[in-house]
Amino acid sequence: MAVIAHNKQATFDYELIDHYEAGLALFGHEVKSIKTGHMSLKGAFVTIKGNELYLTNALIPLYKHAANIKEYDPNRSRKLLVKKSEIRSLIGKKQQAGLTLVPIRVYTKGKLIKLNFALAKGKAKYDKRQSIKKRDTDRNIARALRRS
Repeated sequence: MAVIAHNKQATFDYELIDHYEAGLALFGHEVKSIKTGHMSLKGAFVTIKGNELYLTNALIPLYKHAANIKEYDPNRSRKLLVKKSEIRSLIGKKQQAGLTLVPIRVYTKGKLIKLNFALAKGKAKYDKRQSIKKRDTDRNIARALRRS
């Protein structure tokens, strides 16, 4: 399981509640571009349209060895392949106040490309300060243990 893209900002901006795994509906040249490591989840989010989930605003540039495809949008919405029962439960959970769906990472699982996303709640500014403080103290403890 090789991680291709990771959304580090998501763990800083959101409190992750539940994790889910989904497949991605992609074009062939998008698969090749992703497997060569050309993908970004920065600013990406998961939306619900009807009874389907879509990965929106994720950047997958055109594969450099592909034919010159006109009108290709690298930020287009891509359908997520999730069971209907999971989609229904996500719609119910998302209707609670302040919850959103955030992509965490994209990775390969055998020949398939999977997206790990989470149901998340936004952090307030003071929560972010606490996260920074905890990370700094953990770093200082690790340094002290290495020195001794």
